[in-house]
Order: sequence, then structure tokens, then C-alpha cells
Amino acid sequence: MAATISSARAQPAPLPDKPFAEHRIALQLSDNDPKKQSLVISVAYNLLKAYDPDKVAIEVVTFGPGIDLLRPENANRKLVESLVAQGVRFDVCLNTVDTIERETGKRPDIIPAATPVQVGVGQILALTENGYTLVRP
Repeated sequence: MAATISSARAQPAPLPDKPFAEHRIALQLSDNDPKKQSLVISVAYNLLKAYDPDKVAIEVVTFGPGIDLLRPENANRKLVESLVAQGVRFDVCLNTVDTIERETGKRPDIIPAATPVQVGVGQILALTENGYTLVRP
């Protein structure tokens, strides 16, 4: 049984939105350092340039202070939206959003281009188990 599970993990899961992706990259952003935000954006753009956009699946997973990248007032908003238009997915951790709401009494605004996931780290785990390479710029 263990051998079956191991080989199942070795084969990447098909991606409905990127069926021809040969490369799968998960970018982790878990702090709100503007330099790291810019670096994540730069890495995503460089990957799109290096590979045919249909051949690379890029998912940026934000959690903790990293969700600040996906706030409407963030200086990088237009770049994020441009990447989303090119097929890059930006995930926002709902556990983080819920924690901020509990602590401040107000739910943070998040750009509509963001994809909500319940647990950011859980999303990274699921991605890596399905053939994605995790990079933390």
C-alpha cells in the first residue's frame, strides 16, 4: 500500500486551468516586507518569461503578514492583477483573515483577484504533494 501512495505522489495532479503545465512552482509569502513582496512578483514574472505561460503553473500562497500583498492599498496591486491575468494564482489564507478580524474587529479588505484558501500552509502542503516545488524568496 505504501508503494502505491508513493507513486501516486510522484505523479503531479492534473491542473484544470493549466493542463499542459510541465513546471509547477509554489511561492510562499509569509511576511509583509516590501522587498520580499517585490521579489515574489519578480520571480513570478521571470518564470513567465523563461517558460511558455501555458507550460508553467505558478501559485503564490500568502499567509500571516504576507496577506498584505493582497490588500487593495498595496503598491503592488496592479502588478499582482497583471500576473493573475497571465494565469498566476494568488492565494489568501482565510485563517489569517479571520485572526485579523478577531483581533481588530474588522475584516481586512482583500483584492478580488485573490483566491481564498482556508489554511495557507495546508495549501502549500497540498501543492507540494501534487508536484509543485516550494520556493520561499
